[in-house]
Amino acid sequence: MTEQPSRTPSTSVALVTLGCARNDVDSEELAARLETAGFELVAEPDDAEAVLVNTCGFVDQAKKDSIDTVLAATDLKESGRTQAVVAVGCLAERYGAELADAMPEADAVLGFDDYPDIAPRLRSILAGTPHVPHAPTDRRKLLPVTPVDRSANGVVVPGHAVAEPDLPEGIAPASGPRVVRRRLDHGPMAPLKIASGCDRRCSFCAIPSFRGAFVSRRPTEVLADARWLATQGVRELFCVSENSTSYGKDLGDPRLLEGLLPELAAVDGIDRVRVSYLQPAELRPGLIDAIAMTDGVAPYYDLSFQHAAGPLLRRMRRFGDAEQFLALLETIRAKAPAAGVRSNVIVGFPGETDDDVRVLCDFLEAAELDAIGVFGYSDEDGTEAATFDGQLDADEIGARVEVVTRLAEELTAQRAERRHGERVRVLVESVVPDDGGALVEGRALHQGPEVDGCTRIVGASAGIAVGDVVSAVVVSSDGVDLVAEPA
Repeated sequence: MTEQPSRTPSTSVALVTLGCARNDVDSEELAARLETAGFELVAEPDDAEAVLVNTCGFVDQAKKDSIDTVLAATDLKESGRTQAVVAVGCLAERYGAELADAMPEADAVLGFDDYPDIAPRLRSILAGTPHVPHAPTDRRKLLPVTPVDRSANGVVVPGHAVAEPDLPEGIAPASGPRVVRRRLDHGPMAPLKIASGCDRRCSFCAIPSFRGAFVSRRPTEVLADARWLATQGVRELFCVSENSTSYGKDLGDPRLLEGLLPELAAVDGIDRVRVSYLQPAELRPGLIDAIAMTDGVAPYYDLSFQHAAGPLLRRMRRFGDAEQFLALLETIRAKAPAAGVRSNVIVGFPGETDDDVRVLCDFLEAAELDAIGVFGYSDEDGTEAATFDGQLDADEIGARVEVVTRLAEELTAQRAERRHGERVRVLVESVVPDDGGALVEGRALHQGPEVDGCTRIVGASAGIAVGDVVSAVVVSSDGVDLVAEPA
């Protein structure tokens, strides 16, 4: 009898993802590449021989959280199981060699250009070969200035990869473009990247410099990704990008999203499609209609207002003011009265006056938003705003953030109260058996993932499962969270 050769054990690797849903998609690309190359994916860093931390480089607190997470992972090496800790993602791309010098505890810092070769890179690092970190560059300069000239360019764009060879079942769609992806979160919602990068030049934002110029994924690739996600139990597609309103402009059709949304909603197994991050200045009437009135598309508007005082918005290199924003909201609600609307605002921007804060607060009171994120301004390396006069001290910024945050919490709680008696369709994300029934939690159409609150269904039967869509009536609320009974 011929003795069979022994099989070499797979190297275990864990991915820790910080930041936004776009980073979640990027981590799933890395997971697919690693698993295809023979690595074993594990959920917990404690069980891994290699740990990849997908970092966030958005604002100061996100940077600190990323660094702390990398350093915490390096402590695992004392156990003897974890052999290497690698930083990837936005912070790694943004600072490269500088970050590597600041964190000698990490075994390597990899940029976006390393993603296609992540498996051999990681094997080399585990073998003890020193990795030379990249020198950061402005990734906007890697692509042509004219958007329609970008699609054939060979620049690496995380989350957009299409595989040339066949991938194993469960990693990519069975037909169509071979999207490189392996799910790490098996809930009924999944982010779906439709584009990356940004062509806007907001004076406070550094994201375009390390994420690059705006690039759309082709509709065939987006649809292939959507169909595959549906086979993995996904019921809600969360379309993500840095600026969804620009989708298609580099493909020769700036209204392409209006046509793509109905196709996504028609994918077998998908119950609803949600679009994130819409620029108010680019929100076309046709796109308002497509979101408000397409069956299967959530009437949900994630509007990046940032502020409401016109002159201050000009300093931010933004467009609009309180009056224009309120008119936009009126247009949306005329078409979809129960539409969900969320936004983020920046407080303490250089030159912001007490009057500007009052304009912002008055706007928030009139806008009736479902969710409001309040951020205190901080200087970002390489941005125009970092050079502005009129800088406010940290204590003043903190005080203004506290005032606006308190108001935002009060207003969004009032908005939730006005939904009492409203009939909602809840995508179930958690079910815990309880005394013959179940504790059920999910999200209504107006509630985006993670940041917009949840809906708890009381009096639910034990037969409800994660991924079900339950019709219910809102009976009470707690802050932005709703409590509903099955209809």
